[in-house]
Amino acid sequence: MAEYRMPNRQIPLDDSWDVIVVGGGPAGCAAATAAAREGRKTLLIESTGCLGGMGTMGMVPGWCPFTDREKIVYKGIAEEVFMASKKSTPHVPEAQMDWVPINSEQLKLIYDRLVTEAGVKVLFNTVISAVEMEHHDQIDVLIASNKRGLSAYKARVYIDGTGDADVAIWAGAEYAKGDEKNGNLQPATLCFSVGNVNMEEYRKGPWLHTENKNSPIYSILNSSKYPRIRDPFMCENEVAPGLLGFNAGHVWGVDNTNPQSVSDALLEGREIANDLLRGLSEFHPDAFEDAFIAQTAPLMGVRETRRIIGDYILTREDYFNRQTFPDEIGRNSYYLDIHLSEEEVEEAKEGKIDMGVRNANYGKGESHGIPYRCLTPRGISNLLVAGRSISCDRTVQGSVRVMPVCLVTGQAAGTAAALACAQEEVDVHALNIDALRKTLRENGAYFL
Repeated sequence: MAEYRMPNRQIPLDDSWDVIVVGGGPAGCAAATAAAREGRKTLLIESTGCLGGMGTMGMVPGWCPFTDREKIVYKGIAEEVFMASKKSTPHVPEAQMDWVPINSEQLKLIYDRLVTEAGVKVLFNTVISAVEMEHHDQIDVLIASNKRGLSAYKARVYIDGTGDADVAIWAGAEYAKGDEKNGNLQPATLCFSVGNVNMEEYRKGPWLHTENKNSPIYSILNSSKYPRIRDPFMCENEVAPGLLGFNAGHVWGVDNTNPQSVSDALLEGREIANDLLRGLSEFHPDAFEDAFIAQTAPLMGVRETRRIIGDYILTREDYFNRQTFPDEIGRNSYYLDIHLSEEEVEEAKEGKIDMGVRNANYGKGESHGIPYRCLTPRGISNLLVAGRSISCDRTVQGSVRVMPVCLVTGQAAGTAAALACAQEEVDVHALNIDALRKTLRENGAYFL
């Protein structure tokens, strides 16, 4: 590719911030809120026009479990967001705490109010385009792009909540990506909603989920009429009366760090959503004959890209050992949810993959710790990472990538950033862990 060198020019600089958070998904919102609640002047930069990431723009229709089947383990800001969200789905039983549907429009307001009431300043429709380093181990400024053109933003501490570790990688952080064999990434999904469903007939069954071998998704798949439907992945939630939200269909070969790849996937995802509804109309007409696509998500549902190499790499062994850490800042009980590659789909059909081992699950009351060191990229003194790109191996990433965990790591990162601002020379690797854990506990976080 040819190169173009920009002429030297001056751009405006805003250096008034203590903490800058990039990415307004669950991790970024929790991070910004935590930092601001600790009295730090905080800016939250988001590339789209609303907060919430996968739960709003991504239209993921339901929360992953908030409990270990005995108690809520994602507490603090995570529980605060979840309980506010749950109030917007009054059709859900009060006692239900796992797989609770999401009203995405109300969740937008919940995140808006969460951050603004904490005193966070939000900048929408703004993309970070470059990271300038003062020294090899310290971020100087972030270069942002929006309708104003290019601007520079400077803070004492930065938090990367982009999901793809964009800020960390542009700052020179080490990272891993995909599987060790050939770099495969988990497939992506474009979520969508379906309106005018005959809910009386839908509730009679059959259950649409992949786990039900009588689900019409298998008839759709086996009919060969819908070649874009290449595996039976289907989840759905009743997000409102008469409205179903779908996390269904896979698009393989999507790399969220490659804009052309994502562009192609969005085109394909909308076709898949249309084909899935056509198939449901054919094979479950009583419920779906008069249904229509109400909306497809503006944001591609991406499960995996980069993972930073931090001061500690959380491993598969840690997961299976239910490990506890002296610096843990949260617990996780979600199962190893690693979606199959195209090659693995065929292997699974032939019984060559033990899905019980691959997608291992905990028993009641079981969980593992998440160390603070998974949030600190090696070699960078004023940057923390929260969300699905924290330091872990690929197996564990299949578990910690989900929204409840992202909220937990976000709160920890924001709290740590606020404490780091009190240091004369900021170094997130040299933080007082006892002080961090004490502050997190005081603010409702749960860990051992």
